[in-house]
Amino acid sequence: MKTFWIRTASATVYALLFLGSIYSGRLVGETWGIVILSAFALFVALGCTFEYYRIAEKHGAHPIKPLGYAFSTITIMVWAGIQLYDGPVFGVDVLGWILQLSLVITLAVQLWRKTENPFADVLHTLLPLLYAATPLSMMPYLHYSMNVLVMCIIMVWVNDSFAYMGGSLVGRHKMWPRHSPGKTWEGTAIGVAAAVAAGLFIGPLFKTHLVWYDWLVLGLVCSIIGTLGDLVESMLKRSVELKDSGNIMPGHGGFLDRFDSLLFILPVATAYCYLMVH
Repeated sequence: MKTFWIRTASATVYALLFLGSIYSGRLVGETWGIVILSAFALFVALGCTFEYYRIAEKHGAHPIKPLGYAFSTITIMVWAGIQLYDGPVFGVDVLGWILQLSLVITLAVQLWRKTENPFADVLHTLLPLLYAATPLSMMPYLHYSMNVLVMCIIMVWVNDSFAYMGGSLVGRHKMWPRHSPGKTWEGTAIGVAAAVAAGLFIGPLFKTHLVWYDWLVLGLVCSIIGTLGDLVESMLKRSVELKDSGNIMPGHGGFLDRFDSLLFILPVATAYCYLMVH
């Protein structure tokens, strides 16, 4: 019972911080709302980067951590600036410049380091930029353009909850036992159906210009792509025999444990919403 209340309390704090940062613009204005949401995204991105480096070091890698943290910070700050001054634009060209400059700088710095596997160290240094910081930097775009960010979170929660309950009740066939022994095909199918249903019935309440088939697509994205994100994070943890990526949330694990699905969903959902706008 004590564990239950610890999990409940930490989940409540997490939800309040996340939703508070999303809806802060209604209290302090749109500009400050984007700043606050971007600050939350940066906090999570740095936490994910820290946990990833922990995993990489257990594999014997030696990432250049100060550069990784700096690149993640720059990425999110630049995308926040795009939202503040240019409106909801995709900014692929800006992202390309950041990635290219990050690669050049990291390769140059690696010249002065005496490590056994320089290419692996460079890749491990930059991977959190692609895996965590870049997707999380897209949260202000989703919230600013169509306010689908909250709906994506709802569909992820619905998918995870129903997949767990469905797997516990009728799960028989293991989906991917090497990476996630608890997942079953039956539970996954129930989670997908529930997420799509949530999109179709709850999505229109947000009164955006999205129509029913847009919510259908986003429901599939949040369930199927989100499940892949969860499996990838499980793969990373199991490669170094970790149960949780961290302990920032008592009873729930770390940053990567909580945001693994969203890290995969955000780029796909952002691309889809951008195409629907244009």
